Amino acid sequence: MTLIKRFAYAVSMKLADYTSIERGRQSGLAKILGIPPQLMYQWARGVRPVPIERCVEIERATDGAVSRRDLRPNDWHLIWPELTEERA
Repeated sequence: MTLIKRFAYAVSMKLADYTSIERGRQSGLAKILGIPPQLMYQWARGVRPVPIERCVEIERATDGAVSRRDLRPNDWHLIWPELTEERA
């Protein structure tokens, strides 16, 4: 694993950053989630918001590189209050 990838996994990142690290990552993640690659593109680029019910799935599929906090920056604390306690 390269130093850049190690850093990416150590610090949470935006979905667009995660999918652009290497060629084919966006379509690979879409395949894991069972969604069309076009929808993954729209989520990553902010054209459509990531649905709440998909956030945990994405967090797991990316091994935590993309967190629920990153996917829902404005309301994650309302949806998953237990994450607020983890930070403290």
